[in-house]
Amino acid sequence: MDFMTLLQLLDTTVRLATPLLLACLAGLYSERAGIFDIGLEGKMLAAAFFSAAFAYSTGSVWLGLLAGIGISLVLSAIHGLASITFRGNQLISGLAITMLAGGMTVLIAQDWFSQGGRTPQLEGAARFNPITLPFAEALRDVPFIGPLYYELISGHPILVYIALALVPITWWVLFRTRFGLRLRAVGENPASVDTAGVSVVTLRYSAVMICGVLCGLAGAYLATALQAGFVKDMTAGRGYIALAALIFAKWRPWYALWATLLFGLFQALELRPDLIESALGVKVQVQLLGALPYILTVVILAGFVGKAIPPRAGGEPYVKER
Repeated sequence: MDFMTLLQLLDTTVRLATPLLLACLAGLYSERAGIFDIGLEGKMLAAAFFSAAFAYSTGSVWLGLLAGIGISLVLSAIHGLASITFRGNQLISGLAITMLAGGMTVLIAQDWFSQGGRTPQLEGAARFNPITLPFAEALRDVPFIGPLYYELISGHPILVYIALALVPITWWVLFRTRFGLRLRAVGENPASVDTAGVSVVTLRYSAVMICGVLCGLAGAYLATALQAGFVKDMTAGRGYIALAALIFAKWRPWYALWATLLFGLFQALELRPDLIESALGVKVQVQLLGALPYILTVVILAGFVGKAIPPRAGGEPYVKER
């Protein structure tokens, strides 16, 4: 494998890992606060449709992004209402949101655009286009550094850079701020937080809404940056893969980055089976490469990849003692 081919593979890896990273960080905030959310898939799917639909209708990708975040926040509020206020089963609530989004997006898309449950193709200002970073063109022909900067670092949509920036920001928020300390404490021992005079409900709702914003970004990226429009079930299980990556990362932001890049690499290899064939000297079925991320998800969720201990109060509704 030559250097340019490797850079192209890594470039594809970063692009495919971005929605996984955003969804993984979304789940990180929620689960650190003790709220399990398997509805990441549904929020991403709804955000993907509404961002594409509004971007096409208004001609502005930024309005589409706001619409995607908005619907994701609505679904997050529903999940918070069911699991925090009414103390319902968090897994059932998340699954219901995913099922609702799966049917709602196709139904509204067909009624709105009459194109078989998809949106029209997005063009121009209706989608996020690649950004050329400063000096990328000038350094393009410099050996090693030029191609690395031009092909791998530069040339991504802005949401890719936002996702990467959110990793250190999330680490700082969770481990270097009072809010982060309280958020993690709520996921471990909500009674002690309540005893200290801090509202458990407010902190958990805050985490759920942050989760909604990040899922909105992930869904909008899928429909307005990675692709140019919405198609039925376009998330393709990415929400569940993000949850597996979160467990693999042991609920830590930096580990989440590397875990999602690993899943992104597997997805990138599906697009370049020739690289595997040249490396192994045997013909590889494309279907097998496409199944690798899902196989790894099952392996992680089955508990074969190290011991991952979730927050102790995760999944348990908090009942204040009187």
